[in-house]
Amino acid sequence: MDVIHLKTTPKTVDTAVEDLTAAVEKHKFGVLHIHDLQATMKEKGVDFPHACQVLEVCNPHHAARILTTDLRVSLALPCRITVYEEDGQTKVGALLPTQLMGVFGDDADMMAVAREVEDDILAMIEDAL
Repeated sequence: MDVIHLKTTPKTVDTAVEDLTAAVEKHKFGVLHIHDLQATMKEKGVDFPHACQVLEVCNPHHAARILTTDLRVSLALPCRITVYEEDGQTKVGALLPTQLMGVFGDDADMMAVAREVEDDILAMIEDAL
């Protein structure tokens, strides 16, 4: 299975981010921060031609369950969902939590939480399209 889940939407990056933010909240996650990579690059004097926004999302209940089992998972948290423009298309994607968890072992409880989080993230992306 792929580690990356990527979809295309006819929406603009800004509209997709707005809709994704609403979907995140609908699924009882929170948006911790939105990194506007194009704006950040511009502030640093770099001309980056692509709109790209990265949403850091988290459900504290899921995070606590995972982190109580293995604090190393904090290396992969919070989850990130990216919205960017490439070749005239807006794309929305994320790394799949179930695939990332393999790095930390095969604990059944952790994998169950990763599956729940992944199902929510995939639903959020679909809602935002």
